[in-house]
Amino acid sequence: MESQAKIYTGRPTEGDENRTAAETAVYDFLDSTGVAYTTLCHPAAFTMEECEAVRQAIGAPVFKNLFLTNKQQTLFFLLMIPADKPFKTKYLSSQLGCARLSFASSEAMSELLHIAPGAVSPLGLIHDKDCCVRLIVDRDLSATERYACHPCVNTASVALSLADLLKKVIPATGHTATWVDLPAETE
Repeated sequence: MESQAKIYTGRPTEGDENRTAAETAVYDFLDSTGVAYTTLCHPAAFTMEECEAVRQAIGAPVFKNLFLTNKQQTLFFLLMIPADKPFKTKYLSSQLGCARLSFASSEAMSELLHIAPGAVSPLGLIHDKDCCVRLIVDRDLSATERYACHPCVNTASVALSLADLLKKVIPATGHTATWVDLPAETE
């Protein structure tokens, strides 16, 4: 990845002709909030293993970001959880007081967050103008200082402080974060 990756302070300064509207909107939004961030442009990263190379290159952990829905597909959730933490829906469902959750469709992901599978990120919340998606954050992430996530595409990663994400960026989207305590071990 190193030979094909390039790091920028803030938004990338090259290759704008190859950026999607959703990705460009993320950089515009981050710039409007005044938060400091670093961008790593890299080959597509679809798996947590590929994101490990991103973590090493940008110096910030990459979390699992899961886009979930209830059975009726009337409630949507974006869950941020440590990359190595197992996930079972029953633990989250019980804390949220809703029926068992499953993965939302790629159509809902595209419509609500302007994201395709493999690029799920809380930065997609900038596109959720009606606040249809609820952000859920596992409490194990609370001690994290810097965090990396995709800017609505999986060919770049943005690193910023988790405090800036949760206290500046997310509120600027009109969303709030709900903290949950998910078990480290599942039965």
